[in-house]
Amino acid sequence: MTRESIARLVRSRSPGGWAATIGIYTLALTWLYPFAWMVAASLKPTAQIYTTGLFEGDFSFDNFRFLFATADKLDRPFLQAMGISAIVTLSVTASVIVTSAFIAYALARLRFPGAKLFGDFLLLQMVIPTTMFILPLFVLIKQLGLLNSLGALIFPSMMSGWGIYMMSQSFRAMPEDLLDAARLDRASLWQTVMKVVVPLNKSIIAIVALFTFTGTWDNFLWPLIAISDTDRMPLAVLLATFSKQYGGYAGPVMAGAVLQTLPLVLLFLLFRRHFLQGMALTLK
Repeated sequence: MTRESIARLVRSRSPGGWAATIGIYTLALTWLYPFAWMVAASLKPTAQIYTTGLFEGDFSFDNFRFLFATADKLDRPFLQAMGISAIVTLSVTASVIVTSAFIAYALARLRFPGAKLFGDFLLLQMVIPTTMFILPLFVLIKQLGLLNSLGALIFPSMMSGWGIYMMSQSFRAMPEDLLDAARLDRASLWQTVMKVVVPLNKSIIAIVALFTFTGTWDNFLWPLIAISDTDRMPLAVLLATFSKQYGGYAGPVMAGAVLQTLPLVLLFLLFRRHFLQGMALTLK
């Protein structure tokens, strides 16, 4: 059943249309319930989390105040960890967008020796589990003297084979006349990519940026290996160490989970139109 047929069924007033509507809303509420429970738990005292209903209890922001005040005394600087996560995530996302755009343009529109081999290598790299690269990457980062620093979190993720592949597929569908016009105007490579190619492919670039941002913000395994000092940990790792050592503080743990999740929800709400357009392009 296609997306158009499902939409027509939902809009119709037949029994099947009502059933489809109820089913969709049921699935949506089922998906939203864990998030709603997490938000409610973050606003309750720990003693009331498991003993009261979803909308019952003494709601306050005490758990969030605990994270930003008392947690510092427990050697868990959450505010600093949020800043580190933001710096790393924004740096990686910006780098991936720029490098993917230029490399994808070269693969899609330029002719050079080894282009097909490079494209095949990208596909091969995408199917190999990333955990296989952890040990050699750790050795490389250690030799470069970047362990336990922001460079260890940013440097390995500055390029994305998946991002290059997605953008190259989109760039291949561009009309050649637009690029010919840019060449006639003597536009440089930078001008061609940034002023012609990128504006015409905003949707696919948005989806690459969104997935890169999400993956970097939630990245746990590599930061856990590369960073050992709590004052240099990103939020995901610091929250995990706090949860392990102070598991009895369920309220603050839920507050930390809300802080970890909220930027991703806001990002999706801001760029959902581009995200949905990009998803539609990838499914064609």
